[in-house]
Amino acid sequence: MRWSETAFVVALLVALGLWCVWVAASRLDRLHRKVAASRSVVDAQLLRRATVAAGLATSGQLDPVSSVLVAEAAWASLSAGAAAGDAGVLPPGMRDLLATDEPTAGSGPDDRGRVESELSATLREALGDPDDVAALRADPDGDELLGSLGSAWYRVQIARRFHNEAVAQTLRARRGPVVRLLRLAGHAPAPRTLELDDEWPAALGRPGARAGEGRPAGDGPGRA
Repeated sequence: MRWSETAFVVALLVALGLWCVWVAASRLDRLHRKVAASRSVVDAQLLRRATVAAGLATSGQLDPVSSVLVAEAAWASLSAGAAAGDAGVLPPGMRDLLATDEPTAGSGPDDRGRVESELSATLREALGDPDDVAALRADPDGDELLGSLGSAWYRVQIARRFHNEAVAQTLRARRGPVVRLLRLAGHAPAPRTLELDDEWPAALGRPGARAGEGRPAGDGPGRA
């Protein structure tokens, strides 16, 4: 093989290697952006669920004890979301109120998961009796609140599932030999899944259920 042919082959191999590195780096960057976008969606849906829960707590539809407990859990969720910089989806009045509140201690994934799990558990306790839920649905305002809560809760489950899948894809890509050898991930922290209890009350029924419909068990995607 002549020198020119050898040089051509070497140049071709180098170009191919650079192209493979560019493809791997571009894919990893897209995955990191996908994780960030999906986490923003999850946070927005969690805030919407907490907002509806706060509305339910202050509506007078629940018994006094449940109203206080749900209000406290919803407020903790709203405060955690505001501390994480996700308050843009809230009404202006609620944003102003949260801005005057003391920052929530800890805003990491584990802390956010704990706060949201507590809200889920509190709502399950408050809406655990099918007869109480039926009574709420008999009232138009209560029925609307429960419908909004079920819809927001379902969106939380779906958004969290997509986010965790995006995190898993990114972690697999970061473990690839090319990415590890060339350190293509740089100093970007490894993404983490959001683990929380998002199983809804069985008595709440499926999203969109209204008074007079059956009470199907909550069979949406539960905790992962």
